[in-house]
Amino acid sequence: MQKVAIVTGASKGIGRQIAKTLAMQEIKVIANYNKSEQQAKELKQELQDKGFDIDIVQADVSTKQGVEKLVNYTIEKYRKVDILVNNAGIAKPGLIIDVTDEDWQELINTNLYSAFAMSREVAKSMINSKCGLIINISSIWGEVGASMEVVYSITKAGLDALTKSLAKELGPSNIRVNSISPGIINTNMNSNLTNEELAEIKDEIPLEKIGEPEDISKCVKWLIEDNYTTGQVISINGGWNI
Repeated sequence: MQKVAIVTGASKGIGRQIAKTLAMQEIKVIANYNKSEQQAKELKQELQDKGFDIDIVQADVSTKQGVEKLVNYTIEKYRKVDILVNNAGIAKPGLIIDVTDEDWQELINTNLYSAFAMSREVAKSMINSKCGLIINISSIWGEVGASMEVVYSITKAGLDALTKSLAKELGPSNIRVNSISPGIINTNMNSNLTNEELAEIKDEIPLEKIGEPEDISKCVKWLIEDNYTTGQVISINGGWNI
């Protein structure tokens, strides 16, 4: 039976590549987006041109209503969720003294609450079927912290804690939960970095290069094929934090 996967934040960057990789593995993908409707439509068309099809669903997963909309759509149409990739995330670099309460809440809701709430909703279906996989897209900053990215780092560290806790809780139901922790990846989120800054970062990385979205999507594909890995934070960063 065809597997069903939800990918949040799937219209751009890492999420977009994950959605493409899974769709080309004959997995039914529900690609979530919030504001990037045009990019989501382009993703759907790109895959249709290659002979694959996905569902694109608008939902703000930083809210309870958006989470319920996305999960209910999937369950009502496909009767199950086999795979959840919690990828939705935003960044707002800046000094802690400039972080507003509104900034804090937006980052917490988008990066951390969304993963918690999505996991809570899909777990109901996964527990009933005694099978499932949840993958949280974390960050190297959740492991080591980042100057000028305090709240972002907090949310990503929270994702790793969520991963380990859920792995213990849901393991007896044959549900695996893992984090993928990217380093610097070639996406729009890092487009603010200058060429000089990128060169400095590359000098710090043993492999002397930044990552590509495909590096993350390949790990997602492997975790789907695997059946004995859970509770892990898998660092994909070229050796940056050795």
